Amino acid sequence: MNRREFVAAAAGAPFLLRSGGALAGLAAEAPIALVTADTESHVAAVDLRTFEVVRRIETHPGPRSIESVGGRIAVVAHTASGAVTLIDGKTLKVRHVLRGFVQPRYTAAGLDGRHAFVSDSARGEVATVDLRVGRVVARVPVGGPARHITASPNGRTLWVSLGTKAQEIAVVDVSRPSRPLFVRRFEPPFLAHDVGFIPSGRNVWVTSGDRGAIAIYTSAGLLIRRIAADAPPQHVTFVDGAAQVTSGEDGTLRVHRLRDANVLRKTRIPAGSYNVQRAGGRVLTPSLDRGTLCVLDGRGVLQRRIQVAASSHDACFVLRG
Repeated sequence: MNRREFVAAAAGAPFLLRSGGALAGLAAEAPIALVTADTESHVAAVDLRTFEVVRRIETHPGPRSIESVGGRIAVVAHTASGAVTLIDGKTLKVRHVLRGFVQPRYTAAGLDGRHAFVSDSARGEVATVDLRVGRVVARVPVGGPARHITASPNGRTLWVSLGTKAQEIAVVDVSRPSRPLFVRRFEPPFLAHDVGFIPSGRNVWVTSGDRGAIAIYTSAGLLIRRIAADAPPQHVTFVDGAAQVTSGEDGTLRVHRLRDANVLRKTRIPAGSYNVQRAGGRVLTPSLDRGTLCVLDGRGVLQRRIQVAASSHDACFVLRG
């Protein structure tokens, strides 16, 4: 997963996105959740003011992960067919379909809003995509099946879990997006799954693929704490000074206060709700098993459950206008 915030420049702008830098003048724009319909070859666009599906965007078969870059482009990875689709957030239409991947998995957004970093597990690489021209401009080997990926808020560093039950995590320098550099690999205290920088960039949360546990690191890679979690694999995002952690197996979302990692709330969500993303004071988690999209507030209180598709693996946010 992913995962950094987009902040609308106007005061009181209601939505923040998982990735990227400041977006000016977006307070009046329509927030849209894009949700993958994995078995139906499309991405559903849900208006987050009305909670209605307003469009179904036909795509290459098997859309799996989806990530917003700059609030304007959504990057969709089709893992089984080796394609990556770029969707224009303004028009809600496909802009480009990129080939040359084998098993694209997840995407992290570049700070400049122009570049995205896509993990390719079969090639053991991270690819830099130039969204403006719609092509891959660089690749960097990371030494394993690259999967979940997160970018530091300053745009300089990626952490990449090397597998769904990863023995190692790779660190990549992307201070020059078109010239990524592999830095090192290290072993987490368990088989890792998801990785996520907190909004300040000070810490990274690493979730487990083999047990109910989470490891918290400094951005320099020092393990500082382990905490309990629900059944693996867990996924994580961050809202309003808290970590939101989902367990799709247990059908739960835990809210942890960032300053001490204490659990503030535990909410029941549909089974199969694995991936999780944020939008300002809201959190979205789609269900791979049920095809629902759950909308929660920053405290983890369920606000709305929407039936979107037969199966929904991931979701992201774009702003129209």
